[in-house]
Amino acid sequence: MIKFFLMVNKQGQTRLSRYYEHVEINKRAMLEAEVIKSCLSRSKDECSFVEYKDFKLVYRQYAALFIVVGIDQTENEMAVYELIHNFVEVLDKYFSRVIMFNLDRVHIILDEMVLNGCIVETNRNRILAPLFVLDKVAEG
Repeated sequence: MIKFFLMVNKQGQTRLSRYYEHVEINKRAMLEAEVIKSCLSRSKDECSFVEYKDFKLVYRQYAALFIVVGIDQTENEMAVYELIHNFVEVLDKYFSRVIMFNLDRVHIILDEMVLNGCIVETNRNRILAPLFVLDKVAEG
């Protein structure tokens, strides 16, 4: 099961966070700081899977953006690694430019892909269908 999903820039600032298990707000900040530090300090030659406390971290870097996913021991690391890549491809397909001004749309995309910590959809067209409906409603 996926515990959390983070998008972080190279400066270590969290741009998006989604938790699938309850974590108190003050503990979230501390958890994010430790997780980000452990992932950003690794070189590009090192594995993208990290053992961290009682769970694993799976991360990928895209330009100046890191996507970090915390998973429990039962989740397949490669499946989550592929989920991250698929998520970025969906973002790429939907957004032509900067996504940070459209975080509501990014949350919708993530919600279409992951439900209660489980991967539920990977088909790009099905993931984007609700957004295209919203865009049509906004236009007309």
